[in-house]
Amino acid sequence: MINLSQSTLDFIRLHAHDDIHTLALQAARYPDIDMPMAITQIAGRQIAAYKIPSWQKNENLLYPRHLSLEQCSSEITARYKASLIEGNSLADLTGGFGIDCAFLSPKFQKATYVERQKELCEIAAHNFPLLGLQHITIYNDDSVSHLQQMEPVDCIFIDPARRNEHGGKTVAISDCEPNVAELEKLLLEKGHKVIIKLSPMLDLTLALRNMQHTREVHILSVNNECKELLLILSKEPKTEIPIFCINLTVKEQTSFVFTREKEQISECTYTETVGTYLYEPNASILKAGAFRSIASSFNVKKLHPNSHLYTSDEYVKCFPGRIFLVTGQCSFNKKEIKRMLGDIKKANITVRNFPATVAEVRKRTQLSEGGEVYLFATTLANEQKILIRCSKIQENLATEN
Repeated sequence: MINLSQSTLDFIRLHAHDDIHTLALQAARYPDIDMPMAITQIAGRQIAAYKIPSWQKNENLLYPRHLSLEQCSSEITARYKASLIEGNSLADLTGGFGIDCAFLSPKFQKATYVERQKELCEIAAHNFPLLGLQHITIYNDDSVSHLQQMEPVDCIFIDPARRNEHGGKTVAISDCEPNVAELEKLLLEKGHKVIIKLSPMLDLTLALRNMQHTREVHILSVNNECKELLLILSKEPKTEIPIFCINLTVKEQTSFVFTREKEQISECTYTETVGTYLYEPNASILKAGAFRSIASSFNVKKLHPNSHLYTSDEYVKCFPGRIFLVTGQCSFNKKEIKRMLGDIKKANITVRNFPATVAEVRKRTQLSEGGEVYLFATTLANEQKILIRCSKIQENLATEN
């Protein structure tokens, strides 16, 4: 078990907000303090302040080394996953630091946490009772070995490791460990429902081809940054697979739901002109490839098949993404740029389907980063390359379709 002396606990509380690198250099000044453990706990609490805010005030919780904390879910995504399931029994086969298990398990009468790293099991054994989670049984075991021997449960959660043997990030199911594609049949024998958490970098088309029993897809973004790709598997008869594009913020949840079949038949109008408003879908929608569906659902025109920006003359308040008021546009000609920008010195620049990088656009426009002006470099349906000057109206408004 992990034991901390009272002096080390007091040190952690006293220096909870200090810079850990400075503390490490001062280790010789505190011979009675378990400085490596103290620094790990201080760093963990600082990360938890924004990643797991509801745990922040519980000073008795223990935190793992940085990598385990870096790889774990945030509270906001864990709570979303918990909203998808309930039942009698849950098995988390890749427990890690235990964030997902801690937020999923209250939806079940009993739960098991499986983790092959002994230290993480000890941390979980310490933390779960402090969080009121006495119904979780902890197993220091390999996920595949446990899966083979376990009794069937209502729900299995598995988050395969997404780093290769050299420490690099992996994006294919076959490169993850364990390989859930090879385990699909066994997973469905042992779990009525299976939730697989995958890298947001994963190719969705390939993932659906590999996982034949996928019945739902959930793509999670937090503050418009893609964080998780969830596949929900079951033995239910296969129908069209709904893809939930979710953007989570502290204040609200934005969702857009479509199917790949709907995407194929959705009407989408391409335009050679930019209207009064410009729309940029949230990151989950872009990841999902709902390019035609979003245009059809909100009656907006797409600038170009590859630009993934939309426009309208009428204000579409509930569009799931960033909304801008167009205040000017020009070609990439220096004189036209100067005329459009006037005395503007700063702008937030985005490139979509344009033969120049953000750095190259910034150099040509001589604009520094920031300010209230937004500049989009993109291509229209007639292949014209343009710069669009905008001001932001609002972002990530909640909607359901």
